[in-house]
Amino acid sequence: MADFRYALMCVAALLTVSASGSHADAEDYPARPVRIIVPFGPGGPADVVARQIGSILQQDLGQPFVVENRTGAGGVIGTLEVAKASAVGYTLLMMSNTQTANESLVPQRKYELMRDLTPIATLNTSDLVIVVHPAVPAKTLQEFIALAKAEPGKLNYASSGQGTPYHMAGELFKAMAGINIVHVPYRNSGEARSGVIGGQVQMMIDAVPAMAPNVAESQVRALATTGKSRSAVLSNVPTVTEAGVSGYEATIWLGLMAPAGTPKPIIEKLNTAVNAAVRRPEVEKFWAEQGAVPMTMTPEAFDKFLRADIVKWADVVKRLDKTQ
Repeated sequence: MADFRYALMCVAALLTVSASGSHADAEDYPARPVRIIVPFGPGGPADVVARQIGSILQQDLGQPFVVENRTGAGGVIGTLEVAKASAVGYTLLMMSNTQTANESLVPQRKYELMRDLTPIATLNTSDLVIVVHPAVPAKTLQEFIALAKAEPGKLNYASSGQGTPYHMAGELFKAMAGINIVHVPYRNSGEARSGVIGGQVQMMIDAVPAMAPNVAESQVRALATTGKSRSAVLSNVPTVTEAGVSGYEATIWLGLMAPAGTPKPIIEKLNTAVNAAVRRPEVEKFWAEQGAVPMTMTPEAFDKFLRADIVKWADVVKRLDKTQ
């Protein structure tokens, strides 16, 4: 009996040391630079937001938050790098609904999002905009649909890669509009944007913050935005539903994750810091001017959000498979 009591005391002592060490790590965190891996190209919404939030976190937490772009395979390469990183809070993932779509769209990936990574915080969400090159003889969305139906398989659209929100939004639009246009994946959103501006592709569905300046410069023609209501930035552009494809909706949202097993106190410290950064008046104002809306969640709420989004896109992928 004495030996059993002694064993229990040892276990309790170990648990106490472990818990106190975890809290100490959180108090000292970060003690060195933190990497934010962006699995998308420079200049896109994820890259821009990562650099903006990273700068604020550096001010608030006292260590550099260094953004590194790891592009390729529709976000899979960068995501895998973070999934395999040490779970100590010094390698984070800037992610979007690309990752939740890839759970069903890319079955051969070497990680599982909710097994190998853990949620930290959401950042923002924004509507998308359907644009065409000015040479396309379609002034409205209905005219573009009519053109696509008259020439099935002859028109194409750009995206920043397989499984990205732009690709999935395009495939959903094709299915709901009943048209056949060809997907042209680029390595990143900047190259895809250049493709439609340069006329190499006819159409693209892009984030409002990224494409609105090109609309203003008449480099592309905006046909519709993809939210439930009109974008404050492109208020003269109808929604897809208003333009005749009832019920269509697509957005892009951004968030941060860490390798699974990262100590909870560190996750909570990052969540608090990110939520505070997102609520800064200057950040809210800047995002509003770009057409983005802040999102704040606890890690637990973000976990539920991610799981629901995975199910949502799995249903979309099944639907798209039936139409192909």
